[in-house]
Amino acid sequence: MDFRSDNTAGASPEILAAITAAALGRTAAYGADEFSRRLNERFSAAFERSVEVFPVATGTAANALSLAVVAPVYGAIYCHPEAHVAADECNAPEFFTGGAKLVGVPGPDGRIDAVALEYAIANATPHGAHNAQPAALSISQTTEAGTVYPLSAIAELAGIARRHGLKVHMDGARLANAVVALGASLADVTWRAGVDILSFGATKNGAIAAEAIVVFDPTLAKTLPFLRKRAGQLFSKMRFISSQLLAYLEGDLWRRNAAHANAMARRLAQGLEGIPGISLSGPIEANAVFAKLPASVAAGLAADGAVFAPWGDPGAGVVRLVTAFATTPDEVDRFIARARHHAGKGALGRAP
Repeated sequence: MDFRSDNTAGASPEILAAITAAALGRTAAYGADEFSRRLNERFSAAFERSVEVFPVATGTAANALSLAVVAPVYGAIYCHPEAHVAADECNAPEFFTGGAKLVGVPGPDGRIDAVALEYAIANATPHGAHNAQPAALSISQTTEAGTVYPLSAIAELAGIARRHGLKVHMDGARLANAVVALGASLADVTWRAGVDILSFGATKNGAIAAEAIVVFDPTLAKTLPFLRKRAGQLFSKMRFISSQLLAYLEGDLWRRNAAHANAMARRLAQGLEGIPGISLSGPIEANAVFAKLPASVAAGLAADGAVFAPWGDPGAGVVRLVTAFATTPDEVDRFIARARHHAGKGALGRAP
């Protein structure tokens, strides 16, 4: 019963098969191999327009390099205060941009509020050269709160950014889960809504250290080859990343895996919601469930071998439960059953 993160899950059989196939024989290095050469065409088909793709190994690299392309060293990058780029990447965006400033723009449920964004940008430079200059907007899809930006919200935020001359970056570490939740297409959630550059995640959804920077604005692609090399992300055996990305898109593996993970989150939420003493904390929109557990229930579940992450204020009793492509219905049902057992035990003073 492991709900710590979708990072704890293994790899899809299709991904493993792709790596095995890529390991056979010899091929050119540093992205000149047959797998890497097919990426632009395959991603362009998936996103329904011409794109340029740059494989990297981590989401942090994808985010930091993307932001380095859209923000100068004196720039301001607007993001939610809880966004991964702001809270969980050890200043990598600041480092790779050469000093650009991350500016938090609040909003409920992990989503940037449009009015707050408009105000922040419009009032950013009262002292001219003394202030960081607005350069980019970064949106997380899904958010750190497990929520999803509706298409209209992305378009509204991107529209604000565009009016002020900012580029739009999307952190899509869990993009597949968001696309499935919205019942939309990859194109709808990204460039059609105004996104210029995307951190495309695959690792959390069945791949092994395989992410990509997807560029919709061709002017942004010119410096990426050099920035990627400088960052140590131009792999000599790039085929082992590229082959995974091809397999991930093939036959909509990304969609099937995400749909399963999302379904398991709904199953988990529905089961926990009916247990006395347990309440959901926030909406369930993709593959993350935030629940408030009594201390005795949390302790009992931990003793049963369940693992999950405490979230927010330590005294609030909220935990994050993340489902993955490999989460099974049995795993979910056992967690619910044990939670019900411990809740009943606490309420009655004895095991039910």
